[in-house]
Amino acid sequence: MIAGKQSVPAAALVAAPARPTGPGTTLDGTWDRKLRSGIIQPDRIVDLHGHNLDSAWRAIDRSLEQAESAGDRVILLVTGHHRSGEPPVQRGKIRAAVHDWLAVSRHAPRIAAVRGAHPRHGGGGSLYIVLRRR
Repeated sequence: MIAGKQSVPAAALVAAPARPTGPGTTLDGTWDRKLRSGIIQPDRIVDLHGHNLDSAWRAIDRSLEQAESAGDRVILLVTGHHRSGEPPVQRGKIRAAVHDWLAVSRHAPRIAAVRGAHPRHGGGGSLYIVLRRR
């Protein structure tokens, strides 16, 4: 140790975690406030009621492709609420899979954020997908 200098513990030398860059991490406060207040009107609505897992994924993928082509920014994804029930009633599978699907989709680099929807747009049964500006 050099006089007047203190050694830094090895644990402190670990690099600071990088700023998150995946889907859902890049909105500024203004966007978040607008989404929370429900004043944003979705450019496109995708309703997944009646879909199974495979057809829901195809509908999401196709809708994201169309939204990108049309220059849409906000997509309202209606997944439906999770409803409890005794087997064989199993609901909420699509809602549970959506975040993972979006994170690994071919559209992930274009997704700026995924947020819960305002009650006027379905609340807990819906999500906003915000696409990056081109």
